[in-house]
Amino acid sequence: MPPRIDHTSQRLFIDQPMAAGADLLLDRDKTNYLVNVLRMREGAGLLVFNGRDGEWRALLASASRKAARLELTERLREQPSATDIWLCFAPIKSARLDYMVQKAVEMGASRLIPVVTGRTQVEIRNPERLRANIIEAAEQCGVLAVPELAASIRLASLPEFLAAASCALVFCDEMAPVADPLEALRALPRGGPVAVLIGPEGGFDADERRLILSLPGALPIALGPRILRADTAAVAALAAVQLAAGGWR
Repeated sequence: MPPRIDHTSQRLFIDQPMAAGADLLLDRDKTNYLVNVLRMREGAGLLVFNGRDGEWRALLASASRKAARLELTERLREQPSATDIWLCFAPIKSARLDYMVQKAVEMGASRLIPVVTGRTQVEIRNPERLRANIIEAAEQCGVLAVPELAASIRLASLPEFLAAASCALVFCDEMAPVADPLEALRALPRGGPVAVLIGPEGGFDADERRLILSLPGALPIALGPRILRADTAAVAALAAVQLAAGGWR
């Protein structure tokens, strides 16, 4: 049985190699967060992860207002093998985009790819803020993998983008026949990445829809008889793909 997730300890993402006995010197921002915001003192314990080496128990070995050092004592959880699921989404307004990104992290997406369509009304102007949102979601919900945030691409470039990675495509299509999406998703090829494509507010136009449906192996699915908001559709689609791919077993 896998170890239970500790939801009571403070968790911190640190992009440094981790091993038993390692010392991690924190940058100014993380030092400020632990020492000045959380008011941790020397000897305090916390959990740390880097998205590659599992989850570790750490002690705050030394701390001042400008510098802090952690000592890793034991690994609590091994790094799990994750299903390689990408979320391709048309950027939406800030609050809804934050929600979509947070839930994609919780649902186990490994890569987030903004896709600019004809009806996209928002651009990703501050990817650093969105990246911080991704890390914060991983820290809070106990996951060990931190999705990559890719640079924005235009929909016309998506076929080449997916072909380069031999990536299957699940097209969340409100015009697809309403049927059992799990039954359709079980036909996805195993072993390679799977991209889930969510449209913008207002959906794809006719030319865009024809382009997507022309892609080799594109699998259009409906998410039930209701029209979902883009952020809700992302959560529903990722849940269905994870269930079909075995990510919840």
